Amino acid sequence: MGQGEAVGKQRVPWATKLVYGVGTIAFGIKDNGFNALLMIYYNQVVGLPAAWVGMAIMIAMVADAVLDPVVGQWSDTLRSKWGRRHPFMYASVLPVGIFYFLLWLPPAGASDTVLFAYLLLVASATRVMIGVYEIPSTALLAEFTQDYDERTELVSFRFFFGVVGGILMGVFVFAVIFADDPAAPGGLLDASGYARYAWISAPLMATAIFISSIGTHRRIAGLPLPPPPPRQSLLKTVKEMAGTLFHRVNAPILIGSIFGSMSGGLNAALLIYMQTYFWQLSSDQIALLTSSGLLGVVLAFVIVLPLSKRFGKKWTTLALYALTLAAIVTPIGLRLAGLFPPNGDPALLVLLFGFFTIVAMAVVAAAILTVSMVADVTEQILLSTGRQSEGLIFSATSFVNKTVSGMGILFSGLVLTLVGFPQDAKPGQVDAVTVDNLAIVFALVTLGFTSVALVCMSFYPVSRESHQNAVEALAKKQAAGSNEQRGTA
Repeated sequence: MGQGEAVGKQRVPWATKLVYGVGTIAFGIKDNGFNALLMIYYNQVVGLPAAWVGMAIMIAMVADAVLDPVVGQWSDTLRSKWGRRHPFMYASVLPVGIFYFLLWLPPAGASDTVLFAYLLLVASATRVMIGVYEIPSTALLAEFTQDYDERTELVSFRFFFGVVGGILMGVFVFAVIFADDPAAPGGLLDASGYARYAWISAPLMATAIFISSIGTHRRIAGLPLPPPPPRQSLLKTVKEMAGTLFHRVNAPILIGSIFGSMSGGLNAALLIYMQTYFWQLSSDQIALLTSSGLLGVVLAFVIVLPLSKRFGKKWTTLALYALTLAAIVTPIGLRLAGLFPPNGDPALLVLLFGFFTIVAMAVVAAAILTVSMVADVTEQILLSTGRQSEGLIFSATSFVNKTVSGMGILFSGLVLTLVGFPQDAKPGQVDAVTVDNLAIVFALVTLGFTSVALVCMSFYPVSRESHQNAVEALAKKQAAGSNEQRGTA
């Protein structure tokens, strides 16, 4: 039995699981910033038209996404004393901190064209450098263990730290940095708050990435190291990449992610508008609702493994995404029908807290299982193609998520323009018809895209049994190869 094979059969120590998860704090902070703050900051505070902001963010996400498969393929083929993944992880630490800091300090008094160019360049650099860490780090999941359930545990740690990190930063942002101020209604129009946010968030992201990289470094020697790939033409490499990405076991998740990410991007960009203008919540109330995610992620952490063991990863995931859809659309539908408490009613916040908790729980649990499902296809693809493509597979999923999420964010800017949403809008001062139209589009698009994603993912073919069969077949194949080598020697 080779060293890599032995490691794949050993349980991953709890300390390794913890530090492995810590790095995702950077993702949580980044996601919170890009999703909750960037659109409203550049649009309502800086004054850049919403469509321009959406366009810049979308292009940045596409640039990030395009480079993800390159990073993934490169990390698959890299051979170094620091392994295949860690050189990339270390290289991202300082650039992530620097570029995220600069993102929140645009040049004062600049024209719309200059602001657009600045946002585009700095947002692109930020996301690309986070991807340089994210893709190799995620690929480690498939290398740390081949165990069907332990992979779910590892992903749970990643999502726990990522989601909790993002939530805690969100609570801090709304409760402290943007606390309610008569001079800045809702807190979010205070320009100086974004500079304070930059000084706190950027160093935290760089620190989290460094801790995770150095904390998992000691396992490099035990990770499987496949032989160097053969030299071949670019065309053949591209064909192999396409064959891997659209392999029958990977295609349902890849295609389903297109529609799910479109919905997610739109939701992420418009949620703060819904909270501020549709529900007319204060910064303190938004902070409280954001904190509901903490309860949600704890519940997700508790339920995800038992449910996946009982019903399988696929069917549990489909049920969770259906629950997410219902929890997002139901309160909006009830409000538009006049069956929900009015704004300002204490019961409103209680009900929204409950729905937000359900959304957080279902989204996190489903996302954990989705990543674990992606990891489970690696053995199936290795068995049928003979290629180890963990980095490529995870980067492809990331590519789709980022590209399409960017399109969702772009669409959100177009939606704001289409419904005639004003710039520099104060809470409670936007025409009710405009706000209701925004809510209707928000709900309908979420319903449509999420439903299609569920249909696509229902074709995912890997079960516990088929995964175990693939692992055993690979072990026999590796053993036969080792015996053949010894016989030749």
